[in-house]
Amino acid sequence: MQAMLIIFMVVAALATLGVLARGIIIMARGKDITGKQSNKMMSYRVAFQALAIIFIVILFLINRQG
Repeated sequence: MQAMLIIFMVVAALATLGVLARGIIIMARGKDITGKQSNKMMSYRVAFQALAIIFIVILFLINRQG
């Protein structure tokens, strides 16, 4: 169970990093005039960060009990 949570946490963190990099690239190119893509990437990044934090909290709670 703990190993699975750690794997999910790492995957969520890597997804956060990937979305962050993609958002930076989109902004650097300057082609996103309206900012729709940048806002979409920001929303995805926040969601993946929240998911990673939830996995960390669950992992701490499991380790605290056992």
